[in-house]
Amino acid sequence: MHAPEAPMSSPTVPVGVARKLSLLDRLLPVWIVAAMVLGIGLGRAFPDLGTRLDTVKLDTVSLPIALGLLWMMYPVLAKVRYGEFGQLKTRGKLFATSLVLNWVVGPVLMFALAWLFLPDLPHYRNGLILIGLARCIAMVLIWNMLACGSNEVAAVLVALNSVFQILFYSVLGWLFLTVIPGWFGQTGAVFDVSMWSIARSVLIFLGVPLVAGALTRGVLTKWKGEAWYEQRFLPRLGPTALLGLLYTIVLMFAMQGEKMTRLPLDVVRISLPLLVYFAVMFTSAFFVSRKLGFNYEETTSLSFTAAGNNFELAIAVAVGVFGMASGEALAGVVGPLIEVPALISLVYLSLWLRRGFFPEAST
Repeated sequence: MHAPEAPMSSPTVPVGVARKLSLLDRLLPVWIVAAMVLGIGLGRAFPDLGTRLDTVKLDTVSLPIALGLLWMMYPVLAKVRYGEFGQLKTRGKLFATSLVLNWVVGPVLMFALAWLFLPDLPHYRNGLILIGLARCIAMVLIWNMLACGSNEVAAVLVALNSVFQILFYSVLGWLFLTVIPGWFGQTGAVFDVSMWSIARSVLIFLGVPLVAGALTRGVLTKWKGEAWYEQRFLPRLGPTALLGLLYTIVLMFAMQGEKMTRLPLDVVRISLPLLVYFAVMFTSAFFVSRKLGFNYEETTSLSFTAAGNNFELAIAVAVGVFGMASGEALAGVVGPLIEVPALISLVYLSLWLRRGFFPEAST
């Protein structure tokens, strides 16, 4: 994940940013669409697949699906550099800004966009809200590196978000899905979502892989060294997260049934607020960070961390709380479908903004 930063000697946007991504990451939307098509085919070929999958469960999720949800999170969390928390003391203002952007501004913005764009589709609206609460903890390292941000700052912010998600995701989920809509006389979730139901899913599908990822990093870095772990182990482990995601998507779409006939329109309606969210969240975070006096590298790390989301966690919680065939789970799947092209565009935007607002970083 910590590839060498792009040269800072030229103010121009480098050609071929997308080509710096691995083939798996670059074609992620293609793999997701293929998994959707395969899942629909399996669902038609085996109409009783859902019943078979529910034979053995982990909590409320069938065991085969739960294993996919756990695996797609584990490689992501094994990448987090948990030992970077020492920087919190020396960069308090920066990290306080990140916490406000990630845990106040981001969730409120996604909540507003979900109600604005999907007032008549509560299932998809709930799914978007769950996405807004799931702060980015992995792919942000790639976008940050491509935009020449600070790898060290991004690593700490990722670790910080991991901890905050364990502590606050269930509280905020209950607040945004059930409490706040009631303040405005609106119906939130289709049924009341308890804080414990969300917390249980977070503890299982984030807590378990987080502990496993932290133990993996701690044990292997002591045994083989940091360089071996970053340069040899993670490049082999990381791509398997995509396999877990695709495996889960195949099973999800195998259980969607007749709803798939509405898929194209549904995808468009879910995508629009996500695209607006990416653009508004990134640009607002960028200019706020610039106004607060942070340099380009810090500003970039803050902006991409604020704009990115942990779609794997959102999918896992949606499946655990609302069910595999729910609209909430489908909304979660749309996120990574458009994330790659949207965030690549923001990489180019960040490098373009560097020329005008941070000329010292372009020389």
